[in-house]
Amino acid sequence: MSVDTPRRIVLLRHAKADWPQTSDHERPLADRGRQDAPVAGRRLAESGIPLDLALCSTATRTRETWKLAVTELPERPKTVYEERLYEASLGELIAVVNETPDTVNGLLLIGHNPGMHALADALAGQAEGDALARMNRSGFPTAAFAVVTFNGSWKSVEHGVGSLVDFWTPHP
Repeated sequence: MSVDTPRRIVLLRHAKADWPQTSDHERPLADRGRQDAPVAGRRLAESGIPLDLALCSTATRTRETWKLAVTELPERPKTVYEERLYEASLGELIAVVNETPDTVNGLLLIGHNPGMHALADALAGQAEGDALARMNRSGFPTAAFAVVTFNGSWKSVEHGVGSLVDFWTPHP
């Protein structure tokens, strides 16, 4: 596969979480989150973006979001639960993306804010339509996702390399 192959990164923030007396890592989804996660999955399915690999934070709310969203997809991508996505900085997120094998064309990250918003904003050297304005106006709410495209190897992913082609949120 050529390194000039068009690639897509989908950045999905976990759905709305509850605030029980537990550690942050173990927070489950709230009722609204359990409703929004499958809606996000359906919207991803409707987008037609083929996903080869999903990297999901190990936090309970991200795992629950993925479990509910993936059932809506026509094909389940390989899923890896990645500890480094929990509380990841922008640099850590880029490092994880850089490790993606070049056999992967469609990568999905299921993670947290502020990381998902920061990564989408950092990678988007350009944007289609009003996607960037909508993303920045909304602040990347729960169950929202951004789609960034770029050409090249995953090892070449850095600031400004891509184009933000879509931003979706369940509650516009």
